Amino acid sequence: RQSIAPPVTQPSTPTWPVPPMTEPQPEAVIFDIGGVFIDWDARSLYRPLFEGNDWAMDQFLAEVCSPDWIASLDAGKPFAEAIAERTALFPDCAALIDAFDWGFLQMIAGVRDDTVAILEDLVAMGVPVYGLTNFPAEKYAALVAAHPFMALFRDVVVSGTEGLLKPDPRIFALAVERFGVTPATTLYIDDVAENVAAAEAMGFLGYHYAGTIPAHVLPKRGQS
Repeated sequence: RQSIAPPVTQPSTPTWPVPPMTEPQPEAVIFDIGGVFIDWDARSLYRPLFEGNDWAMDQFLAEVCSPDWIASLDAGKPFAEAIAERTALFPDCAALIDAFDWGFLQMIAGVRDDTVAILEDLVAMGVPVYGLTNFPAEKYAALVAAHPFMALFRDVVVSGTEGLLKPDPRIFALAVERFGVTPATTLYIDDVAENVAAAEAMGFLGYHYAGTIPAHVLPKRGQS
């Protein structure tokens, strides 16, 4: 007859406590400025100049003082040169184009006090805090003078001064060199997802700002 072998008992595998996976903790923070600390909106300047004609204002900002043109200023193009070139293309809009220069700071619609409070707390904790912003070099000193919280950053890389725009990896590499930070332990906060992705590709801890910064992503008190 067929014999039936006794069942083989597998030895029990000892279970050892597995330590939870821990996320790298930031030791320094680099902030974007516009959209995180200040609300920049060209309509704040141009709405009264267009006397409430929002359609005409939006056409002007799409075609005359367009996003690409504004980006050229952020990349370091001198205002005088950029305005002269644009005025030659749109002579009927000369006064409105010129307003982009003399009224630049009027395009700052407000300051986000909650983010400023976070900056103040981090500085009080001794956390190294820096800035990395797409901003015209010619207007940066006026921005600092108008907003005292800007003095809290240990250093700020300004695109218009460097001739590099986010999300170019070279501007993040420049920030690493200048600030002396380690990307793996440095949190980068920006309201533009593409910029956050570029920072993460360089090894930074990234956080896409959409109105709030939760405490759990920030350096902890006593950590630095």
